[in-house]
Amino acid sequence: MTDLTQLPQKACALRVMPQPSDANVHGDVFGGWIMAQVDIAGSIPASRRANGRVATVAVNSFVFKQPVFVGDLLSFYADIVKTGNTSVTVSVEVYAQRMSFAQEVVKVTEAVLIYVATDSDRRPRALPALD
Repeated sequence: MTDLTQLPQKACALRVMPQPSDANVHGDVFGGWIMAQVDIAGSIPASRRANGRVATVAVNSFVFKQPVFVGDLLSFYADIVKTGNTSVTVSVEVYAQRMSFAQEVVKVTEAVLIYVATDSDRRPRALPALD
């Protein structure tokens, strides 16, 4: 099943194209590689909100909806969905533009991760107040 869609009309946190070294011999991209990219994308708004260092403390959900192939152009969209005293919960959606088909865009992954703001000693610290 292919869920054809369009890229969201909002800021993209990360855009990357997987290479052959990111895949198995059949050209299917490793789930672990995608997970690492999702973590990077999610950390961007978390770091901005924390105004500094954050650490990933939980992955609440992670769903692979479609396969990813070498040569797909992946776009990662990351949005803060909740904040606590020290934590930032981020939702990440990943879309693939199938480069072999110019008009094909599919949602391939969605995840929810929690980051905690940390100080210079890597201990949790309070999020700064919003202005």
